[in-house]
Amino acid sequence: MNTQWLEFANNVKQFYGKEFVPLHEPTFNDKEVEYVTDCVKTGWVSSVGAYVNRFEEDLAKFVGVKRAVAVVNGTAALHIALKVAGVKAEDEVLMPSLTFIATANAVSYLGAVPHFVDVSFNTLGVDAEKLKIYLEQIGKLQNNQLYNRETGRRISALVPMHTFGHPTDIKGLIKVCDMYNLTLVEDAAESLGSYYNGKHTGSFGKVSAISFNGNKIMTTGGGGAIVTDDDAIADYAKHLTTTAKIPHRWAYEHDEIGFNYRMPNLNASLGCAQLEKMPIFIKQKRKLTKQYEQWLFHLDGVQLFKESVNTRSNYWLQTILLGEQFNRDEVLGFLNEQGVMSRPIWTPLHQLAIYQNCPKSDLIVTEQLNRRVINIPSTPISEG
Repeated sequence: MNTQWLEFANNVKQFYGKEFVPLHEPTFNDKEVEYVTDCVKTGWVSSVGAYVNRFEEDLAKFVGVKRAVAVVNGTAALHIALKVAGVKAEDEVLMPSLTFIATANAVSYLGAVPHFVDVSFNTLGVDAEKLKIYLEQIGKLQNNQLYNRETGRRISALVPMHTFGHPTDIKGLIKVCDMYNLTLVEDAAESLGSYYNGKHTGSFGKVSAISFNGNKIMTTGGGGAIVTDDDAIADYAKHLTTTAKIPHRWAYEHDEIGFNYRMPNLNASLGCAQLEKMPIFIKQKRKLTKQYEQWLFHLDGVQLFKESVNTRSNYWLQTILLGEQFNRDEVLGFLNEQGVMSRPIWTPLHQLAIYQNCPKSDLIVTEQLNRRVINIPSTPISEG
């Protein structure tokens, strides 16, 4: 590695004031301590309590939807979102191959089949125009339902993912969904605080999923949420995530197979404090982006990934696009050796043995990005 990469690594460590800089750390202060302590004192620390209700109400307001249902993690949120959206066993569900494995796993939990499609260099998310052309080739409409000509299976839904917080081309994808009667279920796990044409991600789909894992822009320790404008869907999601128990003062009656997915009140108390700070976190993230622009300006063949037109990203994870002259693993090795934690993008899901036989489109851009994308330290920095 040349002296420019060494200078970059030293700038990052000096900025954070650390000899080892993690990829992303949660930011806590007295507010989190106050709310969590209050929750503990009430004794209501499990899946029932005032903080769960408060967190759901505050989150729905923040995202701009009618309802939010808090659950134990983002994967559980997507699992239930797909189920309440009507995805059935043996359905195919369109999704990017360039995503965290939870997107495909949630589909698999329902006995459905992930169907991988390519992404765009501009958004890192599903390429709407390429998807349209692909579906024209392999799809057929029958009784207002889309079927895969090659497998005979119904294609019931599209799950776009807003990669690293950058909104995908939702307008274009909605057009494709309308054309083929596909249900849009957003994987907004990484994009709390991101907007497309002034509207929050996760508010476009019939139902959407958000994650509050420890490395997200805000955290509940472990947690997620289902968000929707449909009261019936929200009620059903809450029912399923509370073991499908029929409300009663003492009796334990369950009317279908449910899931023990509800977020504990203790986690929700942490989330309430974190959610109050989201405007500050976003401001700090954008400040960090400008700082990285300065450091990377003189590194030839390196590009900082920026939000696209008509979007506002939360910049959850700062993202570098390496030129073809670089070996991704050599760069990762050097930065990590220097104490600047960096990681590659996820291994494309179609390249994993467990999903290699799933249907897929041409994935040229996905495979190119896999060779070129790395994430660098992204913890928000105080105004100091």
